Amino acid sequence: MTRTDKLAACARAAHDVAHTYNRAIGDTLSPPWEDLTSADKAGRIRGAEHAINGGTPEASHQLWIETRVAEGWVYGPEKNYTAKTSPCLVPYAELPEHQRRKDALFQSVVRAMWRALDD
Repeated sequence: MTRTDKLAACARAAHDVAHTYNRAIGDTLSPPWEDLTSADKAGRIRGAEHAINGGTPEASHQLWIETRVAEGWVYGPEKNYTAKTSPCLVPYAELPEHQRRKDALFQSVVRAMWRALDD
């Protein structure tokens, strides 16, 4: 498996776990992996690479903000994929705890998958 394929597999696994986590906490669901735009998939893969390279949840959140803003997203009181609004477009310290946990969860899943794919 190439590094690119491995990163994509890790990103997909982490996205799927985050999707399930969102359902559990009653947050707006992101589209399933197969329905993501290529830009969204590329963003998840960048996040996976960031995690593999030792990024922190705080730095990962900042990377996510930069990616979203570059795609035209703005702060809004509700997450809306059509309107491109999100209440999470705030500094990491201002996120609710359940959102900070999601950033840490994404990184944990990526790193676990990365190790598993090495075996």
